[in-house]
Amino acid sequence: MNFELNPELSELQSRVRQFVAEAVIPLENDPRCGAHGPDESLREQLVGLARRAGLLSPHAAIEYGGMGLSHLGRAIAFEEAGYSMLGPVALNVFAPDEGNMHLLEAVATPAQKEQWLRPLAAGAIRSCFCMTEPAPGAGSDPGMLATAAVPDGDGYLINGRKWFITGADGAKLGIVMAMVPGVGATMFLTDMAAPGIRLERNMDTLDTCFPGGHGVLTFENLRVPASAILGELGQGYRNAQVRLSPARLTHCMRWLGAARRAHDIAVDYARRRQAFGKAIGEHEGVGFMLADNEMDLHIARLTIWHCAGVLDQGRLALHESSRAKVIVSEAVWRVADRCVQILGGQGVTSETVVARIFADMRAFRIYDGPSEVHRWSLAKHIIKGRRTATAIDGGRSSLAGS
Repeated sequence: MNFELNPELSELQSRVRQFVAEAVIPLENDPRCGAHGPDESLREQLVGLARRAGLLSPHAAIEYGGMGLSHLGRAIAFEEAGYSMLGPVALNVFAPDEGNMHLLEAVATPAQKEQWLRPLAAGAIRSCFCMTEPAPGAGSDPGMLATAAVPDGDGYLINGRKWFITGADGAKLGIVMAMVPGVGATMFLTDMAAPGIRLERNMDTLDTCFPGGHGVLTFENLRVPASAILGELGQGYRNAQVRLSPARLTHCMRWLGAARRAHDIAVDYARRRQAFGKAIGEHEGVGFMLADNEMDLHIARLTIWHCAGVLDQGRLALHESSRAKVIVSEAVWRVADRCVQILGGQGVTSETVVARIFADMRAFRIYDGPSEVHRWSLAKHIIKGRRTATAIDGGRSSLAGS
């Protein structure tokens, strides 16, 4: 396999890298970065910068205003964007919007695409994906879905409660997973300003990089028309996999960039900081950590590029996305953890961005399915004789993290 970048991808890598260094990183200490992510004015400023640089929405189809990149092209652009925690926001490739755009592109009707996908790809609005629920509702087990959508005239009434809904505060579009009695799980599109939707609160979490934070939502007789069904009735779990399988991989792409940033900072510090008569990087304790970082980054990147290539051929199985998510999320976490250790006292302060990366990255081992659920899904795949992964659980495995 040849992992050399062709001239087109090399040029893309250089463009995004330069843009992040010159336009995005200088805004990292902007006071508009709060406990629940960058505020809307900062997001709009960042999106405007990317738009002028010709780098907005690299994953979206050209007909909807994106760059129409292949999955391998996205792997290159997303890693470079992830080098700053604000980079994915600028390029409009942050979660959950990036995954929602992919879902809309794959299953929405032409009218739904015009209403929602086009403004999303333009960075004009934000969205949220409403699936995860408090106990006893759906979490890692999607079969526990409790939110109900009951037929009412020519539409449906939705009632239920959701939490850990990334970007809910300030979102214009909501994609709501609900159980239609006698039919099954179904996705619905809604304007988040519609009567019947209440944002109870934003949850205080370790990560602070997602615009809108993570909200708790209540749906009380939210009325949606039949035209708001996304995909088909009863196909909610199947459509969730359309979204989540590639979304796991794009998470990996972004966090790889953040891990590389932390590693670069640690390397620079290890070269400059003196202890016991020489630079600390020359001591085996630190030098070995840097070497382990290089190996973890290398394995993570090869895993991502391999899966991106398979996705470009239209054949990435669920177990492959699960495997990649576990490999990469745990590898980049080890990198961030070692970087904190190498920096010592500075590693737990805001003196560098490493502490922020460390805190933000910890959630990656949980979002879009915790490692344990993915391992369980992989184990079932192995025991059942490596059947096609879409047959496992009827396409319902590892849906957590929405």
